[in-house]
Amino acid sequence: MTLIQARQLFTPRGIIASGWVEVTGGRIRAWGERCPAIPDMFIDALVSPGFVDVHCHGGGGAGFGADPEEARTVVASHLAHGTTTVVASLVTAVIDDLERQVRTLAGLVADGRLAGIHLEGPWLSAGHRGAHPADRLADPTITDIDRLLEAGAGGIRMVTIAPELPGGLAAIDHLTRAGVVAAIGHTGADYDTTRAAIDTGARGATHLFNAMPPLLHRAPGPVLALWRDPRVWVELIADAVHIHPDLLAAVMATKPAKSVLVTDAMAAAAHADGDYDLGELRAEVRDGIAHVAGTTTIAGSTLTLDQAVRTAVTAGVPVETALRAATANPAEYLNLPDVGRITQGAHANLIALDDTLTVTRVMHRGRWV
Repeated sequence: MTLIQARQLFTPRGIIASGWVEVTGGRIRAWGERCPAIPDMFIDALVSPGFVDVHCHGGGGAGFGADPEEARTVVASHLAHGTTTVVASLVTAVIDDLERQVRTLAGLVADGRLAGIHLEGPWLSAGHRGAHPADRLADPTITDIDRLLEAGAGGIRMVTIAPELPGGLAAIDHLTRAGVVAAIGHTGADYDTTRAAIDTGARGATHLFNAMPPLLHRAPGPVLALWRDPRVWVELIADAVHIHPDLLAAVMATKPAKSVLVTDAMAAAAHADGDYDLGELRAEVRDGIAHVAGTTTIAGSTLTLDQAVRTAVTAGVPVETALRAATANPAEYLNLPDVGRITQGAHANLIALDDTLTVTRVMHRGRWV
């Protein structure tokens, strides 16, 4: 047992002064406002649940795919920045390759190293594919979906899909019934089609604003439908590249309980500029910004969630709102009950943040790492 007292503690009730947490066997046993005994340690900082990244392709020079060692490198690189829970995102590939990748990552989900798998493709719009190879895109079929769900052995948590594709709405219904979150993204859908997809069961917006038509006053498209609907969680890449900080703050002000900060990170996150593989494509990273080689198409980000929180707060988002969007909200979005919150029985995933919101300590499942 370890009894920790913090100068500030981010709890389900908000930030409290001089809060305490008791950790036993890698789990949170209790927490409160007045320490019941002499603490084993005092942390002169804001202690928060560890960050939860539900859209991440890589980091530390590595990416998610069929190599489990690379996956471990990705997880470790984000852990150093306070992300204690990672969902592995896979980019578009042929079904055979995706099946092999999913089977590999399913083993890491089973042992707790990953919280799940996110399929970002191949069921995407060719006109809004972003950094996904055009010749690998496909219309969704129940057969292909079930093949990948079986390979994932329950590990696939989310699928990004363009609902306007032939079979798109049926795929969303099938995924929802299977307990998988269907997220709308890389789409050219109009407002009405997006509304139909939400009514069918879609509950996520993959990196809102990016890889979809812009919001226009006569053609609001998917953005307004996703932003406005109280059932939908909206992913936001807070790197000041994918979305203007003022727009980020506006979305989070109007939808604080459903905003989810994600990184969409590729291999260069927590690493260095250079040339990297992103699935079957090559990405060039210069000055921390990734593009598909030889183009101006953004290819993921080099973001970590601690940076995302700082960007949001700098834009005017309250600290509690920013932290919730990087902890409890993503956990609720993908139905991860044991992370993202300081509550009895949750994993003891804790981070310490100094006055600049820089991560100074990380606890993962009861161990300082």
